[in-house]
Amino acid sequence: MKTNSNLLRLIHEIFYAFPVKWPLSVLLTMSCAAINVLPSIFIQKVIALIENSTSESSWRVISVQIAGLLAILAGLYIIALAGTILNGFINAEVTQGFLKHLRIKMFDRMQNLPLKFFDSHSHGDIMSRYTNDVDSLRQMVSQGIPQMLTSLITLIVILGIMLYFSLWLTLVTLTGIYAMIKITRKVGGRSSRNFRAQQKNTGELEGFAEEMMNGQKVIKVFCREDESIQDFERINEKLFTESEKANRRANTLGPILNNIGNILYVATALSGGVLILAGIKNFSISGLPMSISVVIPFLNMTKQFAMNINQLSMQLNSIISGLAGAGRIFALIDSEPESDDGKIIIDHMTAKGSIEFHDAGFYYDPETKVLHDINLTARPGQKTALVGSTGAGKTTIANLIPRFYDVQSGKIFYDGIDIKALTKSSLRKNLGIVLQDTNLFSDTVLENIRYGNLEASDNECIEAAKLVGADEFIARLPEGYNTLLTGGGENLSQGQRQLIAISRAAIANPVVMILDEATSSIDTRTEAQVQRGMDALMKGRTVFVIAHRLSTVRNSDLILVIEHGEIIERGTHSELMSLKGRYYKLYTGAFELS
Repeated sequence: MKTNSNLLRLIHEIFYAFPVKWPLSVLLTMSCAAINVLPSIFIQKVIALIENSTSESSWRVISVQIAGLLAILAGLYIIALAGTILNGFINAEVTQGFLKHLRIKMFDRMQNLPLKFFDSHSHGDIMSRYTNDVDSLRQMVSQGIPQMLTSLITLIVILGIMLYFSLWLTLVTLTGIYAMIKITRKVGGRSSRNFRAQQKNTGELEGFAEEMMNGQKVIKVFCREDESIQDFERINEKLFTESEKANRRANTLGPILNNIGNILYVATALSGGVLILAGIKNFSISGLPMSISVVIPFLNMTKQFAMNINQLSMQLNSIISGLAGAGRIFALIDSEPESDDGKIIIDHMTAKGSIEFHDAGFYYDPETKVLHDINLTARPGQKTALVGSTGAGKTTIANLIPRFYDVQSGKIFYDGIDIKALTKSSLRKNLGIVLQDTNLFSDTVLENIRYGNLEASDNECIEAAKLVGADEFIARLPEGYNTLLTGGGENLSQGQRQLIAISRAAIANPVVMILDEATSSIDTRTEAQVQRGMDALMKGRTVFVIAHRLSTVRNSDLILVIEHGEIIERGTHSELMSLKGRYYKLYTGAFELS
């Protein structure tokens, strides 16, 4: 049922993208298929003329008639050739254009998906939909569907011509065809499940490979190469098993159907001979008597019929694999987009950046609550530090402010407005975020900084880099600000990548800044330099700082100590030190952040 719905939707999507060219391609395919069957009628007429010739004089007349029939047949073949060439051009444009249209839809939807989608799907599995699944769909659209349509039209036309010639011989042919269809359905149904599993396992394998490539340093440090190979072989074995089953079952169809076709050819010839010798009356639409002129073209049509049934079975691999890929692609396109029911738009020029949490609670899993009744107020120009153990909930609090996730209880206010009432785009335009894991794009250093504000001039980008202390190392790069970054900035150190990310946040000129371990990968000397730039950048802004290195938060206006999703201490550095509680112990080393 799901396969049928995928096929119907696929046809609808192609028609929507090419409402004129695709129907034209279908029409040309059907026309050319029908024309290629017509020679059987001409063969019958030519043999009938030869059978009826009784003298040399009559042969002269018949030869003219045969020449006329051959001329018409040649004309039809020329028309079919021209149609096939034209259809080839149209089909190529439709196929590639449709895949372009589909990739755009996939990417548009992906850009609007919530973060939880990417948390629950490996990047390799998502990439597999753009590559492996799209390629399976390409084969289906460019070859599978046209050839399947050609075979279907050919079968329908041949069946009509068979009934026109002889009902008896048609029944003989249909008996063999019934056996072929039963075998095709039985084998095809089993291989369909295997092809769907094959597509799924391919995505899993690509996801694992991508994870292993990203973790090569960790794998080598802990000498886990053998374990990684074993895990890869386990997943690869699953893919092999499903692929082998799918292709073995699909590939057995060809030889089986070929042999049934050969048996059917012999059975039709014998039946025709028996009918002629026995003088049994022929039942047909045409009213033609049973004769050699009927049996010979019928044998040709029987062979064509069996060949097209075989052709349909051969396309089964492409069709099933393509529909399995289409199902995964449509699943991505149909994924629930990030909801945004906010109506209020915050103007960047008038936003103040006051952030308030009122009894905010949150969980990723209903069984395990991450945050419990968080209450805090961050005023404009105030620097608020979040400290605590790993997994305490610091980053979760930071993720709630831009509404990457929404609270399940309580409320968060921005300038006195519930953030759920704000449009996400306007809210996020007033926020600047620097994460511990930097993401740089394959472009120049200058364009990576400008990503924070696409309207910024070159000089403004350079000033932002100078402000946070990135200009010094950028000036030493081969092409300076025009140095091309590749592979997410692999030609830079982690600290340098982080400085560029901080520069990018600076050029955005946000009202609220969130720094999640923003200086964690920078050495102490560079950190002091960056800290001076950060202090200048943070002036007059609402700032949230998440840090394990407590020396970086001493000058914060408010420090919140978070453990197990709750704020257990709050105050300035001196106030918390005087309390001699959790923060004091963390700062003096009596406890360590983990």
